[in-house]
Amino acid sequence: MESKLVALFLLLAFSSCSAKVQEENPEFWRSQARVTLQSVLDRKLNTNVAKNILFFLGDGMGITTYTAARILKGQLQNQTGEETVMTMDTFPNVGLAKTYSVDFQIADSAATATAYLCGVKTNLNTIGVSAAARNGACKTQRGNEVTSILKWAKDAGKSVGIVTTTRVQHATPATSYAHSASRKWYSDADMPEAAKKDGCTDIASQMLKNTDIDVIIGGGRKYMTPRGTKDPEYPADFSSRGKRKDGRNLIDEWQKMKIGKVARYVWNQTDFSAVDPETTDYLMALFEPGDLRFEVERDPKMDPSIVETTEKAIRILQKNPKGFFLLVEGGRIDQAHHAGRASMALHEAVALDYAIAKGLELTNEEETLTVVMADHSHPFTFNGYPFRGQSILGKSPLWAQDMLPYTTLMYGNGPGHKLTNGKRPDLRNVDTKTKDYVQMAAVPTESATHSGEDVAVLARGPMAHLFQGVQEQNYIAHAMAYAACVGADLRHCQAQTVAPALQTAFTHAGNSAGGVQGFTMLSCLLSALMVDLVLM
Repeated sequence: MESKLVALFLLLAFSSCSAKVQEENPEFWRSQARVTLQSVLDRKLNTNVAKNILFFLGDGMGITTYTAARILKGQLQNQTGEETVMTMDTFPNVGLAKTYSVDFQIADSAATATAYLCGVKTNLNTIGVSAAARNGACKTQRGNEVTSILKWAKDAGKSVGIVTTTRVQHATPATSYAHSASRKWYSDADMPEAAKKDGCTDIASQMLKNTDIDVIIGGGRKYMTPRGTKDPEYPADFSSRGKRKDGRNLIDEWQKMKIGKVARYVWNQTDFSAVDPETTDYLMALFEPGDLRFEVERDPKMDPSIVETTEKAIRILQKNPKGFFLLVEGGRIDQAHHAGRASMALHEAVALDYAIAKGLELTNEEETLTVVMADHSHPFTFNGYPFRGQSILGKSPLWAQDMLPYTTLMYGNGPGHKLTNGKRPDLRNVDTKTKDYVQMAAVPTESATHSGEDVAVLARGPMAHLFQGVQEQNYIAHAMAYAACVGADLRHCQAQTVAPALQTAFTHAGNSAGGVQGFTMLSCLLSALMVDLVLM
């Protein structure tokens, strides 16, 4: 114990030597606090009706990821990093959202998206349906569909769009327009024959049918074309070829649906750059057969950044005098975490922060509500006693009891669990800062799971003060809708604050349309058994 205290004392002593000189002066901190306090005191509530809603979703961007990304962003700018101010940090209204689903303590991206987009909590692995629907059971889907704020905005006359770094049929963007008992039903080839016979349709086809979406940007070409169709970018790659069994080419169908409008389909940076937002009514941009490339691996000659796609989407949508709703997802933060690759995850989060900055630059805060949040977190820890300014991707200067170093970022579970003869790997000569380094994990799993702690919600603009406190995640959709006067609750634009009468009657009979009686232990167990082993 005494030796640990001596080590800690020496650690703190060396750390203080590297601190900035001005930070040793108490007045530095007092004056900084006075400025911050005054800025908070000077805030005025913005009670305008939100003409536009910019909704940024960091998939898997828990608070540890948020903090570590802040440090990385500063260190990429040759700063120590801890004191860096992210664009997200400037949002004056901050709250927390509870992420559990109806059937699981720790949720996936499908259940959480249904909560914050549709305003209803649901079961794991399902999108755009209530908890009366069961994972993978098509018959329980019918009659239990719930619509999203994207549809509410479209019905109110606004333009709407989705931008993602994943495939556009993935859980988060799909929930804005689709209803599916399984998030995995990307194309008809991904569906069981029984589900098709029972009348369920795949997510890609619903993207054309359910809501008239003005801007669609992301990946997912192979789910849109007939089986065997060669990909324009990777013609020799069989895994990139079209998957659809029904022979439909949804890209061609989408273009035919837009006759009389200026509708552009593009799949590469050159054609994307040539799209003129001022003369474009509709845009579908699919840059990869599946998910987009990670930001640090992206070829800028072929694929635009999330900053570029966000800007293009806003410039097209903001021509509508009634405003717009835009969902922007940094979706590969989550996928990097699943792979145990902290560097990749943090670079994705930094890229999302730059996209948020671009969104603020292009819009007027007096009329645009901007919300940033995560859907869930990961078992991602920030630990040890690293010196001030030490690389966020580096190692703790204090070694463990086995006399081996460890990284300051690691996972509770994941593919990084490696033991040889009962010993951890020796990292002394390992570069842990590379993009491909897989962080250590305490428990061996093929893919790191999600974690269940609350996630941050940040807001600025009209009615941003609604996003405070600790709330259920489904509250977010209702708060955004109230601010913009879309959906069922129009009191804000009618200058009313009295709660409307409840429109839903709850009975003990359950939902007859789906033939589902309330929860039983059997149904919960069946739901659990049908969840995929790896949720991406």
